[in-house]
Amino acid sequence: MTSTRFIAACVQMRSSRDPLRNRDDAVRMIGEAVAQGAQFVQTPEVTNLCERDTRRLRETCQTEAEHEVLAGLREAARDRKIWLQIGSVSVKAGEKIANRAYMIDPEGNIAARYDKIHLFDVDLPNGETWRESNTFSGGAEAALAETPWGLVGMSICYDVRFPYLYRAEAEAGAFMLTAPACFTRQTGEAHWQVLQRARAIENGAFMVSAAQGGVHEDGRESYGHSIIVDPWGRVLAEAGNEPGVILAEIDLAEVANARARIPSLRHTRSFAVETWQAERPQRDAAE
Repeated sequence: MTSTRFIAACVQMRSSRDPLRNRDDAVRMIGEAVAQGAQFVQTPEVTNLCERDTRRLRETCQTEAEHEVLAGLREAARDRKIWLQIGSVSVKAGEKIANRAYMIDPEGNIAARYDKIHLFDVDLPNGETWRESNTFSGGAEAALAETPWGLVGMSICYDVRFPYLYRAEAEAGAFMLTAPACFTRQTGEAHWQVLQRARAIENGAFMVSAAQGGVHEDGRESYGHSIIVDPWGRVLAEAGNEPGVILAEIDLAEVANARARIPSLRHTRSFAVETWQAERPQRDAAE
C-alpha cells in the first residue's frame, strides 16, 4: 500500500551554456536529495541550458529522441528508483523549440509531458526584454501526471501568473501543483513567493517549485528561492539563490484538511460578465 506521506525535494540550479555539465550537476544534486530521503525530486525550468542567444540555443537543441540531458535524467530516476519531475528542457520541435517538462517514473519511463502554455513576452522596468514566443512554441494542453500518491499538476514558470490553469488541474484531482521556474530577479523579488502561496491557498494543494538562481553564463540573473508550500499556504522550505537542495514532507491528509476547512473547489460557479452603463434620466419630450 502506498504511503500517504513522502519526501519531496527541489533541486536549485544555475544552469550554464553547457548541457552536459548541467546534466551532471542535476544528477549529482538529485543524488544528494535521495540521500536525504527524497522520493520525489524536481529540477527547475531550463535544466539543460540557459542560453539567451537564439542562434546558439538552436544549434545546441536536440530532439526528444536524441536528447542527452533527458536520457541522463531518465537514467538517474531509474538508478535511484524515484519519481523525477524535470522542470523543463529545451526540445527541438519543428521550426521552433518546445519548453517541455517531463515526469519520469522509477523505471525511467516518461509518465507525462507538458509544454509551457504561457510564453514570457514582456518589457521590464529595468530594461530587460523577453520574447519567448520568438523562439519557443507555446503548448495547448494542461497536464496531470499520475503518481502513486495521486495526480500532480504540471506547469512552468510564467504559467504561475494564470490561476485558472491551477484551478482546472485541482478540479481535475491534483493534490500537488508545480511551477518549476527561471524567474528573473526583479519579478521574483516582487512576486515569486506570494504567487506560489496564492496558488496553494486557492486550490488547497501543495505547491512545489524548483528554480534557477544567480547570475548565469549568458548574462541573465535568476531569482532562485525554490519553494515548497503546504495547502494552507505555509512555506515548508525555501532556498536562497545558490544551487542546492531543499526538502519537505508531503502529507496528503493536509490536502483533505485544507479543502474541508475552506471548500472553495466545491463552491466554484460559472458566471457571465456584464458591462453596465449609468442610467440617464429620460428628458421630457417637449424639450
